[in-house]
Amino acid sequence: MEYAEDDYLMISGIQHFKFCRRQWALIHIEQQWAENEHTITGELLHKKAHDPYLTEKRSDRIIVRSLPVASRELGISGQCDVVEFHKCEDGIKLYGHRGLYSVYPVEYKKGKPKITEEDRLQLTAQALCLEEMFSAEVLEGAVFYGETRRRETVEITETLRLELKQMLQEMHGYYSRRYTPRVKYSRSCSACSLKEICLPKLGKAGSVKAYLRQRLEEEGE
Repeated sequence: MEYAEDDYLMISGIQHFKFCRRQWALIHIEQQWAENEHTITGELLHKKAHDPYLTEKRSDRIIVRSLPVASRELGISGQCDVVEFHKCEDGIKLYGHRGLYSVYPVEYKKGKPKITEEDRLQLTAQALCLEEMFSAEVLEGAVFYGETRRRETVEITETLRLELKQMLQEMHGYYSRRYTPRVKYSRSCSACSLKEICLPKLGKAGSVKAYLRQRLEEEGE
């Protein structure tokens, strides 16, 4: 099965979905958004990584920034912060360059390495897009963390690939139904930029649009 471009989901949404399915639905289905210090810091870090007009060549390495990627098989699209092409003996050919190259995606994050898998899953999504686009095998990438100022190497394992594909199936199901999951309050809600929109302590709230519509109707009575 291949997805039409109109049905593509944003790769950046994988992190939202893993953190909280309701947060993802509010952003990507209901088009709700709000800034806090965490989102602003993250945007500033990505601006440093993104320069769509910059391609560097360093010895046996080509560095491309803000590379658009997509997968028809997975139904996702987005941008890689950085993709490095390393010269090797059994890689792919790149137009305008001699030799063969391996493909190595690098994702930039503002904080520090997490115990949970959302950063690795987002990198895995980028890797699978690159595999489809370049007809290459991407076995490894890295996540650069702004707080530690270092890269963490990520092996693109079969376990990550399978978890990602299962998650994307669930995301596509929600998106096609325009379904917003109900609130499941947790400690992480306090750090969410959407807490004033989501209203997590109400517990029984469904769609934010439905809630706001109800409030307006009550005020008009």
